[in-house]
Amino acid sequence: MPGSEALLALLISPLLLALALVLSSPWRLLDSQPPLDLLRELKQRQQDLSRLAASAQARASLPAARRAEVAEPLGCAQLNGLSDVGVVGAGITKLVLRAVLSPGGEEIALKSVHWTGVDVSRCVQRYGHAEGCFQLAAYKLLKETILLQTLDHEGIIKLHGQCYNNSLYPEMKVVSMLELGTPLEMIQLLQIPWEERFKICLDLVELLYYLANSPLGSIALLDFQPRQFVMVNGLLKVTDLDDVSTEELSCKRDQDCILKFPTKTFFLKCASHRNCKGINEKRNLFNAYRYFFTYLLPHTAPIALQPILKDILNATGDLRYGANETLRAFQKVLHLYKSGLYLQKKPSHLKEYFVVKGFYSMDTEDYKCWPSYSPLRCMLSVHNVEEAASICNYHPQCQHFIITSQRTWTGRPLAIFQSNLTYLIPGSTMEVYVKRSASTRGSL
Repeated sequence: MPGSEALLALLISPLLLALALVLSSPWRLLDSQPPLDLLRELKQRQQDLSRLAASAQARASLPAARRAEVAEPLGCAQLNGLSDVGVVGAGITKLVLRAVLSPGGEEIALKSVHWTGVDVSRCVQRYGHAEGCFQLAAYKLLKETILLQTLDHEGIIKLHGQCYNNSLYPEMKVVSMLELGTPLEMIQLLQIPWEERFKICLDLVELLYYLANSPLGSIALLDFQPRQFVMVNGLLKVTDLDDVSTEELSCKRDQDCILKFPTKTFFLKCASHRNCKGINEKRNLFNAYRYFFTYLLPHTAPIALQPILKDILNATGDLRYGANETLRAFQKVLHLYKSGLYLQKKPSHLKEYFVVKGFYSMDTEDYKCWPSYSPLRCMLSVHNVEEAASICNYHPQCQHFIITSQRTWTGRPLAIFQSNLTYLIPGSTMEVYVKRSASTRGSL
């Protein structure tokens, strides 16, 4: 199906639904001037957007080196050559599609106003003016575009371009073109190795540190949920910036600075310049604690690192740490892990193995360990051959192991642990570490 036809096919159903709702009372599509209250809302959104744009222009600019890296932005012309269009998701305000650019074949995300979403629907029910309500919702997209153009961090989704065109289908009058990511699935994340879960948390902490010190001031993610994040090439990125605050809560006294969550309430100080200093940073950190750290940090972590991780959980859960202290604590854990300093000193098990060269392992199913880098067999990240020998000794099924050339994001090698010598095949330069006790039960 050609790109434009595919786009129309995806949009026609919601448009027909919208038309049916508009033609039936109390939905009426009005060409007249919007109601006064709606005009006030539109004017307020426009003023907010103008202030944000002025602030962004005055306070933020990309370094020359980064400007040189930025490709020519996409525009309305690229919407005509799309193919393989599909729905990614729909929220209360926005519809997100995926599509392939032509030429080039790059996959991108298209974000537009969700014509039949909750925001527009409630607005039309209230004001009876579909076009005005669409414009009201479109301001969220425009706000997000300004923020994406201003903020420069690898943990923020990349804006490829935008299109503003009144002649397009109603849902596509305002379109943002973004890099495409994979939505987070927390259940799946709980099943991946601890090292990968730690990276997701570290990515998040680095992002929150940037948001606390951004060119626009401290930024709060008001709708902080795992669904607002995606993975792009192994990197965690926030993809939804329309519901953020670039200003800290104003106050006259300490009682005005209350930060409430479903399970906890924090009482902050009203600063001398009449705002609740640090409230945006603390809001982000506690949400990171309750949505990410609690689930991803402690489980199956190396035993020696667990006390430090527990301190991080307690300090962020009580908001004793700010973004800077949290980042330093994560960097300490990373250093201990990469350097191998976390390893507890134990007698070496290597003397219980002999080395055989010139073999490689069959890619076949064997005994499982959790969490493994392979669904077929036990494949774990190790610091060195000593740690691999210790792991093999701990697993009763393990008879030999191989240190592969594969590396994790920390640079640690992956080791394969196997139970059967018959899985080894001649014809490689790899070294196989075989338990001496196993050699009496099999042959190479």
